[in-house]
Amino acid sequence: MKSCQYKSSDELPLILNVQEVSNFLGLGLSQVYELVKRIDFPAFKVGSRIFVPKDKFLTWLNVQTEEKDSLFYTE
Repeated sequence: MKSCQYKSSDELPLILNVQEVSNFLGLGLSQVYELVKRIDFPAFKVGSRIFVPKDKFLTWLNVQTEEKDSLFYTE
C-alpha cells in the first residue's frame, strides 16, 4: 500500500484527478480506475481526463464508512 502524501482532507484541491485520489487513499492507479467505474463513485470526464469533486468524494468516503459500520459492527 502506498503512503498518503496528504496530512488531511483540507489539503486536497477542489477538483481531484485520478493521481490525487490515488495519493490520498494510498491506492494504486489501477485500483482508483476501478473505483471510477463504479456507479456510486463521484467522477466525471472531460475528454479523456477524469475528475473528482472534493466535496462529493469526501461524502462518498463517509457513506462507505457508515455502510461498513452498519454491516459489520453490530451490537
